[in-house]
Order: sequence, then structure tokens, then C-alpha cells
Amino acid sequence: MKLETLISAVNKDSGLPAVMGVEGDAVLINQCDHDSEEVADSDKARVRIFNRNERGVGKSRNLALEKAEADLILFSDEDIRYEAGYAGKIIEAFEQHPEADVLFFNVKVCEERRTYHTEEEKKVGYFNLGRYPAYAAAMRREKIISRGIRYSLLFGGGAKYSNGEDSLFFMDCVRAGLKLKALPTEIGYEEPRESTWFSGYHEKFFFDRGVLYHFLYRQLAWLWGARFIFSKRKVMCREIKAFEAYKILLKGIKEGKSIGEA
Repeated sequence: MKLETLISAVNKDSGLPAVMGVEGDAVLINQCDHDSEEVADSDKARVRIFNRNERGVGKSRNLALEKAEADLILFSDEDIRYEAGYAGKIIEAFEQHPEADVLFFNVKVCEERRTYHTEEEKKVGYFNLGRYPAYAAAMRREKIISRGIRYSLLFGGGAKYSNGEDSLFFMDCVRAGLKLKALPTEIGYEEPRESTWFSGYHEKFFFDRGVLYHFLYRQLAWLWGARFIFSKRKVMCREIKAFEAYKILLKGIKEGKSIGEA
């Protein structure tokens, strides 16, 4: 099996994969001010670069999926730095888990941004997929392509609504019957940088979360929304009180119902 790293970046060049420590072939989707394509070949790898005059993480990831060619693909971002040997670890993990279609690996982040850390092998499904970011996920390309699974263009950087695009993608994987697992294998770390979407627990934050929950949880969106607000109210509800935040979230759910497909 071969692994291809799919990198989403903004205003970068062909030197980025080397800075990141990418091993093997890569697809770099670079959102910038022009459209062009180039290939950077070396003895060890091939980096295909697609410069696009557009914005949106969903567009970037979908284009990377379209251009990918390897058996295994690993989503990545420009601020990820890999440990030496990460590609071999990922390939070996899929060889040892032939039943798995998507595997999540540990990528270290600063404490305030950490949403997961896998200490023992576990299944990933409906109840826990929301904690995993795209850059933690490697997958069998053909399984994703054959099921028609793509990123939503409604959520994430450059889209109308805030983050949630990764959760929707993985939920689509689960609904398509794919097998997801998380492993306690470290492959790299994230360099700290300012969030591209989070600017505080304001009205838009709760409203957008409601829209997201409609697509994630459907008829149970109201229940998951209540759980979300209640469990994190001490952190999130200092300026907007919990009950008011929940009312805003419900308005987001209502808007989600009016949209149709994500």
C-alpha cells in the first residue's frame, strides 16, 4: 500500500511539504490569488500542487480527494509537523487492521485546543466522532470515493457557518457503513496558531452549532444541543446565559431544517 498526504494550505509554495516533514507523495491544495498546477518530483516522492483562486476548507479537501491516487490518504493542514516514520506507521496500522476503513492517530496540540488523545484502541462512531479533527484521519481512498463521501461546503473556514465540517464528513462515513477506529499511535504535532474560525462564545457560535447539530443528529438535534450547552455552560455561558444560548441554538436547528442537503 502507498500513502498520500493531502494538504490544505493558504498562500504556500512547493517547499511546504518538506517543512512539514511529509514522507512520500503528497497533494497540496494551495488557496491563493491565481489558478495553476505544478509537479515537484524527487527521487523519493512526488508533490502535485494545485493553486486555486478560491477559499473554503471544504473546497480544498474535496479537490484533494478528487486528485488523490494512492491506496491510503491522510488529510493534513499547513501547521502540522510530522514525526519521522509516520508514513510507515500508518501503512502498518492499516495492514494490522484490515477491517478498518478510517483510522485516527494522535497529533499533539496545545492543551486549550485538545479535543482528544487516544490511549488505547477504540471504535469511533455516532457518539464520539465529533472530537476528531481531519488531520488525525487516514483512510482507504477507494472506500471514500466509492461511497460518494465529500466535505460539506456549508461549514468551516471560508463557509457560511463555523466549524463542523470534519464531524459531518466522519458522520457520513459512519452512515455509509464504514468502520472507524482510533489508535494510540503518535504521528506528529500541530504548531500553535490563531484559530481560523473561533472568535468567542457569541450569538453566531451558538446559532451555527444549532445548524450543525441538525445535520449531525437530525431529530435528536435538540437533545444533543441541550447536552452540549449544559455540559459546557461554565466555560461557554459567561456572557450569554445558558438558557438564552440554547434558544439561539434552537433557532440554528430550525434554519438547518430549511436548508436541505449539507
